[in-house]
Amino acid sequence: MDLTNHPILTVLLCFGAYLAGSVLFAIPVCRAWHLPDPRALGSGNPGATNVYRAGGWKPALTTLVLDAFKGWLPVWLAHLAGMSILVQAMVALCAVTGHMIPVFFRFKGGKGVATALGAGLALAPLTTLIMACVWAVIMWRWRISALASLVAIGCGPIISAILEPNTLPLFGLLTLLIVVRHRNNLIRLAQGRETGL
Repeated sequence: MDLTNHPILTVLLCFGAYLAGSVLFAIPVCRAWHLPDPRALGSGNPGATNVYRAGGWKPALTTLVLDAFKGWLPVWLAHLAGMSILVQAMVALCAVTGHMIPVFFRFKGGKGVATALGAGLALAPLTTLIMACVWAVIMWRWRISALASLVAIGCGPIISAILEPNTLPLFGLLTLLIVVRHRNNLIRLAQGRETGL
């Protein structure tokens, strides 16, 4: 059977990616480290930055890796099944959307940056690694996670258009989703009120 054009498998992969994305690892990680709920800290975002504020780099790194993995795994499975780039991109978007609007947490989730990182590494590794380097440089210079994330994701469509043009639609949509999720951060950045680490 040719799996590459199998609609049922496509639906299952997308649904599975959404469910995987809906697992907000920041919450169980904080519980394991006996830390406060990350949703009650800083911006209220259940992600690695707030986990870092609560407990330092070890639980934050654990959260980052797990949130990235849940984005990487479904896309890798779609690739393993021989699905098209379009289907892999759909799976990636479902994983990121799951993190942003998680069914397990009353549809109140995070910003999706780490999950997008994992999905991007599976689908467009070169583009994603360059974006990660951009994030690291901005973070090193200004120590503001939201600023680093917005600059890095904003560079995504440009980098992908040059290096991996078949993934440009994915990075365009990811940029739109993540910028919308950072709208409050954008307001605080404009007002000079955004806090760093």
